[in-house]
Amino acid sequence: YLYDEYTPRLRATDSHTAFIKIAEGCDRPCAFCSIPAMRGSFRSRRFGSIMQEAQHLADQGVREVVLIAQDSSRYGEDLGDIDGLAILIDELCKIEKLEWVRVMYTYPTHISDGFLKAVANNPKAVKYLDMPLQHASRNMLKAMKRGGTRESLERLIGRVRDAVPDITIRTTFIVGYPGETEEDFEELMKFVKNCRFDNVGVFTYSDEEGTPAFELGDKVDSEVAEDRRARLMSEQASISKSINEDKVGRVVDVMFEGVSDESELLWQGRLEGQAQEIDGLVLINDAPEDFLPMSGKLVKVKITEAHDYDLVGEIVDAKPMESRS
Repeated sequence: YLYDEYTPRLRATDSHTAFIKIAEGCDRPCAFCSIPAMRGSFRSRRFGSIMQEAQHLADQGVREVVLIAQDSSRYGEDLGDIDGLAILIDELCKIEKLEWVRVMYTYPTHISDGFLKAVANNPKAVKYLDMPLQHASRNMLKAMKRGGTRESLERLIGRVRDAVPDITIRTTFIVGYPGETEEDFEELMKFVKNCRFDNVGVFTYSDEEGTPAFELGDKVDSEVAEDRRARLMSEQASISKSINEDKVGRVVDVMFEGVSDESELLWQGRLEGQAQEIDGLVLINDAPEDFLPMSGKLVKVKITEAHDYDLVGEIVDAKPMESRS
């Protein structure tokens, strides 16, 4: 089932952010995943349907739309559009009331030059790439039926950063996959250290009945898998903090969200490199006297402190920013 612009929706996000599903299903053969069996083959939603929903959301006060699918990077292929995602981004960025257009769940073999150009050239397209890689060891990528090698993934990361120099890259990895050796894990650690991703999620493998991975032997002990997850997350925390420290002193655009979840004495917002709920936040501890809190408003914030995942800053410009076009 693929909903359209007429399907009633109950939004679970803040009033200024909304998810738009652009496709359903997946044709990838990943050995650990049951989505193809559950959701069926990949099929794109009609272009006009997406545009109509995005315009309706913008008219309701939404300022950020987040495009989602099981495989967003293939959007439009089945509709005859070779670079459908790039075209969609270009058109969504023309909607006057929208400020940010974000894409989640891309696949490494389908990061086209057209997509990167659309992200680089549209001020409203956030400079952010969510691209689950799952592993970097050739052995593990083969076992997962993902393909590729550490070297090919490093070349891809280089191509992305060359095309969009200030891009934030988020990825996810699975540790403890059947057959993963300490050598495989160390290769993944080296890959993460070398690539210096902005944001990383790490999951321990868990059996899912009906998938090819479920039938594999040589299971990794759960304590070993959890130890690997903790080690990788610790390494990434150091990387993320180092990247955040480079932002101290800079004045950046932040989407204001309201009172902080951590303290009523703070406000919070997000940089374009921070996706809602899964990445860090900007905690705001000061603002000009004439600042009027308004959810979804873009404000200028000077970053004053850096932590592993969150930043702290003060609003330096309380005037509403003109819509980016």
